[in-house]
Amino acid sequence: MKSIVVYESRYGSTEKYAKWIGEELNCRVSKIGDVNTEELLSYDNIIFGGWLHAGTIKGFKHIYKYIDKFRDKNLIVYYVGLSIMDDSVYEEVKKNNFKYDDNIKQFYLRGAFNYNKLTATDKLMMNMFKIILKRQKEEEMNENTRGMLDAYTNPIDFTDKDSIKPIIDEVNNMNL
Repeated sequence: MKSIVVYESRYGSTEKYAKWIGEELNCRVSKIGDVNTEELLSYDNIIFGGWLHAGTIKGFKHIYKYIDKFRDKNLIVYYVGLSIMDDSVYEEVKKNNFKYDDNIKQFYLRGAFNYNKLTATDKLMMNMFKIILKRQKEEEMNENTRGMLDAYTNPIDFTDKDSIKPIIDEVNNMNL
């Protein structure tokens, strides 16, 4: 069965995962903007990767607006963020991105953050986010909040090639 990995990446973590997945599956890897829907329909397995922004999987709308065309395809979505995945994050992602009870396999992968490499616009947004985070009382902060605040001064990279193994296993099981 033919597979393709398509992705949208802002600062490189999602792209890094896409390339690792493509290497493991020996398949085409492409930015979502470089492939059209008709091309995607020629593949049996479509693996889409996007980065999380306020619970939205960036780039996924390019796939999801044609979701009916992909019903007979094996569709896997991985999304990349910094937070430790918990039920509240998962529910927010599900609510914001998956409107129907689709048979889409989902995977969360942790990314990287380097405040110094952000664009001016992203720095402005992240500074507003930082103000919100700092308003919390120390005793009310969870591990995600503390880690995010620390990442403003200490770049962090959670990308890990081993974390793609469940995606690779899922594709291999689909192809049996």
